Amino acid sequence: MLHKIAIDNKVSLCYKYIGLDDSSLPLLLFLHEGLGSIAQWKHFPEELCKQLNLPGLVYERYGYGHSTPLQENRNDDYLHVESDYYLPLFIKALKLENRPLILIGHSDGGTIALLYTSLFPTQVKYIVSMAAHVFVEQISTTSAVKLIEKYKHHADFREKFKKYHFEHADNTFYQFAETISRQSFQSWNIENCLPKINTPILILQGKSDHYGTEKQVYAIFEKTKSSKKHYLLIDNCGHSPHLEAKEIVLTEIQSFHKEIRISNIELFTVPKKQ
Repeated sequence: MLHKIAIDNKVSLCYKYIGLDDSSLPLLLFLHEGLGSIAQWKHFPEELCKQLNLPGLVYERYGYGHSTPLQENRNDDYLHVESDYYLPLFIKALKLENRPLILIGHSDGGTIALLYTSLFPTQVKYIVSMAAHVFVEQISTTSAVKLIEKYKHHADFREKFKKYHFEHADNTFYQFAETISRQSFQSWNIENCLPKINTPILILQGKSDHYGTEKQVYAIFEKTKSSKKHYLLIDNCGHSPHLEAKEIVLTEIQSFHKEIRISNIELFTVPKKQ
């Protein structure tokens, strides 16, 4: 069931809980891509929650899906704004400030997971970063320009996107695609935030990702200070590993989860009821 909650005087966010209703357990928080929504995750969140036997939470950021449409133009620092303003407000509104979180982020969502963890490291138990970006590459800009042309000239593509983002689909699309393709955004870089992260991290990316290369993976792996971190570049996989290589991704996350449990059992021990 979808719910909505106001996080400030102009923005309400749509969200959905998945699986177990047990506040004593860590919560899997799913952070969607730059053109994503709850529905565009497909069945991946439910399958992962079931596999790990943990509850989950998916939500739509400001400007996406059922959440409040964007009311202003996006700035180049929009990912910072998401991680240090909107996401903390969302977590506070749902009274999750003291809830251990496991962040599952895809693309922009992966970047937000990194930025949020650099700010609130003690709350995040581990990160799964899928196709995250920490600096701009030409391949990403080129793909964004091609995507804009596809959106302009293919009505079926626009209609499919409208199914997820409704009457504000055009605004949602152009605010994202034109931001990452404009000249001022080409110097965007968050590598200076990575050394602040000592949380365990699993980094996944498709070898055929048309929005980023393995340089993104290596930067995250080398510059984070996590004592436990793994990366995997997936064969025959593009920008959406959780959809294009779902079984591989589920297996990798489950293995990483077990490793974290074994190494630090306190993270996943259910507190005894008084």
